[in-house]
Amino acid sequence: MSSAPHLLSGPDPSGAAVGARRRVTAAVADAAGAPFALAELEIDAPRADEALIRIDAVGVCHADVQARTGALPVPAPLVAGHEGTGTVEEVGGSVTGLRPGDRVVLTFDSCGRCGPCRAGVPSQCHRFVSRNFTAGTREDGTSRLWRDGEPVNGNFFGQSAFATHALVNERNAVVVDTDLPARLLAPFGCAVQTGAGSVLNVLAPAPTAPVVVIGVGAVGLSAVMTAALENRTVIAVDTRDSRLDLALDVGATHVVNASRGATDEGVRSILGGGASHIVESSGSPAALGDGIRALASGGTIAVVGTARAGTTVPLDVMDLVNGSKRLVGVVEGASRPHELIPRLVAMAERGDLPVDRLVTTFPLSDIDAWTQAVESGEAVKPVLLPA
Repeated sequence: MSSAPHLLSGPDPSGAAVGARRRVTAAVADAAGAPFALAELEIDAPRADEALIRIDAVGVCHADVQARTGALPVPAPLVAGHEGTGTVEEVGGSVTGLRPGDRVVLTFDSCGRCGPCRAGVPSQCHRFVSRNFTAGTREDGTSRLWRDGEPVNGNFFGQSAFATHALVNERNAVVVDTDLPARLLAPFGCAVQTGAGSVLNVLAPAPTAPVVVIGVGAVGLSAVMTAALENRTVIAVDTRDSRLDLALDVGATHVVNASRGATDEGVRSILGGGASHIVESSGSPAALGDGIRALASGGTIAVVGTARAGTTVPLDVMDLVNGSKRLVGVVEGASRPHELIPRLVAMAERGDLPVDRLVTTFPLSDIDAWTQAVESGEAVKPVLLPA
């Protein structure tokens, strides 16, 4: 498929003044539960604060699947994709940090104006949910993507990168100076920064403190790789032997197969007691319950895995209180993306984060292949190549 867009002029049904639109190819889910299907769309020209990115690669993450199925409250028709990487083609007049030709990693969107954003914690942006999930439009209610004159949700995580091109805000495009291929850069926008950031920014364990990672998909394995850099005990927990074998290959010292016994018992047996630092990335309520029980007194569990909205987990409040246990929800590794992503990319260049062990590539056009790989779990981190 060609990644070169065709110019398409025409009025914006919203009434907003725009330049010439471009024709792009994207994977679209027409309704909650509907499959992805290729479609020809039109994308707006960049507004003053926006940039047009040619997508060179985009990872497929659990949130993309949840958006398609309706587990996340996302408007449809939808172009998902939130691990885009590519090259800047055009920038709006007020954009100062991006130039045509820059290589960028795309990440989550934030407003830049609320208290957390001004304090340097964009992952806690007061408008995080609307800007990344529920709105499906710019803040003024206009769409970035169109099909036959009708709006399409082109604002998933502020990027909607399952496409040949994406329109983004300057805040969620991070310039990277690297020779790493696009297929390896894509996961840094979400999976790698979430797993690594949960260890570095949230748990921040002492060099000798063991770390337990529950659920070793791409996020969990990124946490394993990062925790292993201090040569500490790292325990990986999953229900698949293939994932546990990979965890051992990228730095885990011990594994627990949760399908063969209680996670908390397995962890306590290895450590001779409870764990001080746990990352829960499976999204399973039962696994989260096991993780809380596996905590030592004063221990912290960083919860990054998500289930369908409204899912609850029963807690033993006496255990939580008397054990002084800390349960912390973590979005995108509590990252400052413009600082953390270049740091992690440099770590990968040094060989400290073997992201290549996680990635399997697919053409964006071969939807049957990559959706099957996602649903079966055959691929740890599917990465789609638009061209």
